[in-house]
Amino acid sequence: MAFELKQALKLTQQLIMTPQLQQSIKLLQLSRLELVDAINQELEENPLLEEQPAGNDPETEIIPEIEDIKVEPKTKEITGEGDGKEDFDWDAYLEDFGPMGVPYQHEDTDAPPFENMLTKTNSLSDHLLWQLNLSRFTGVERRVGEQIIGNLNSDGYLMATPEEIASIEDVDPVLVEDIIKKVQEFDPQGVAARDLKECLLIQIRFMDVDSSLPEEIVENHLKDLETKNYNNIARKLKIPVNDVQQAALMIIKLNPKPGLLYNEERSQYIIPDVFVFKVGDAYRIVLNDDGLPKLRISNFYKKIMGGTENNGGEKCKEYIKDKMQSATWMIKSIQQRQKTIYRVSESIVEHQIEFFDKGINYLKPMVLRDIADDVEMHESTVSRVTANKYMHTPRGIFELKYFFNSGINRKGALQIASQSVKEKIKEIVSGEDDRKPYNDGQIVDILAGLGISIARRTVAKYREMQGILPSSKRRKYF
Repeated sequence: MAFELKQALKLTQQLIMTPQLQQSIKLLQLSRLELVDAINQELEENPLLEEQPAGNDPETEIIPEIEDIKVEPKTKEITGEGDGKEDFDWDAYLEDFGPMGVPYQHEDTDAPPFENMLTKTNSLSDHLLWQLNLSRFTGVERRVGEQIIGNLNSDGYLMATPEEIASIEDVDPVLVEDIIKKVQEFDPQGVAARDLKECLLIQIRFMDVDSSLPEEIVENHLKDLETKNYNNIARKLKIPVNDVQQAALMIIKLNPKPGLLYNEERSQYIIPDVFVFKVGDAYRIVLNDDGLPKLRISNFYKKIMGGTENNGGEKCKEYIKDKMQSATWMIKSIQQRQKTIYRVSESIVEHQIEFFDKGINYLKPMVLRDIADDVEMHESTVSRVTANKYMHTPRGIFELKYFFNSGINRKGALQIASQSVKEKIKEIVSGEDDRKPYNDGQIVDILAGLGISIARRTVAKYREMQGILPSSKRRKYF
């Protein structure tokens, strides 16, 4: 058996993403805040990039003029052809280096007072530890209490067993159980409970109630209480249904998640990427460039490349050339990102014009391919554009993905968007009789009367997606 070496030519095609294309794709799918972070990072790493200060002329600092739909010529999608190292006329480039991309307005304003930033809300742990420190506990009991408080979830429930806490602090589980009961006396009432039943019982025992019926119902008939099966509770306890209803009325006023009163979560504010205004009978689109740095190439380095300054040798000039190319890519990628967002938003407005005119019931079924074909881009590009981007419209703020819906069949008419069906289910439930709420089958029949053909399981799915409870739990007796 002989071994030998041979050389052979093989022609293959291979898809290679250039650095420019990779950067463009990365910037395209970033949210607004992530884009600002990426720009700031590039400003730190690339000495040739600098933020252009706002001009002295106030007219140049106003938000860009509103552009009519279809006013911009359609630009081609970035392909990333070339390796980015090709030669070009640097003298001509430096001679007329104007702002590249969509102009970014940055307005210098006074920062808010420093004391306004130093705000801290009391968390559940802070509130409980404050009460723990005011209680008459020994050193060991205080450590156990801190362990109990540290093992509460955001709802205020204890997630560790007495045995686990006892093992950590090397104490008797009986002592831990005793401290748990003392912590359960803290505010808010019901905190440090192990389950819903214990949470409700703690709150009932704090109430000045003559009857033991509420405690009896929570202790032994919580499942029937959850399904509002008051007749079954009355039959088991051999008491009038009216007495069960009065006890249930008191129980439903209790807080099943006491820890949420001190939830540290704060409201998340959305900054739209696109504004849509109605001017006359037409809708106009404005990109939100407020807060985005306006980038430019440093004049100092431009002079070096132009040969008007001492450049420190060819090595220095080569370094500046590479950074100049990187800065140019960054500016062009941001330009392409803004143009792509504009074109996709423009196409969405054109496709969903009836929604903007008449409301949610006129939202059309639409998929990524509809927009991709219109703007002559790939579906994956449209998907990246619509991710984490928001549009401010006369009808509210919507994520761009909101406008993409599957279709539901309608008798003798075009399909209706699934989002519109969800809204109709919501309207049906809001207009029902509280004592006789519609079940899923009845909602199917009502939608069929409106010409919408939909399965019962789909109604249940859409109902759950909107946080609407089943009919048995929506029924009200009082």
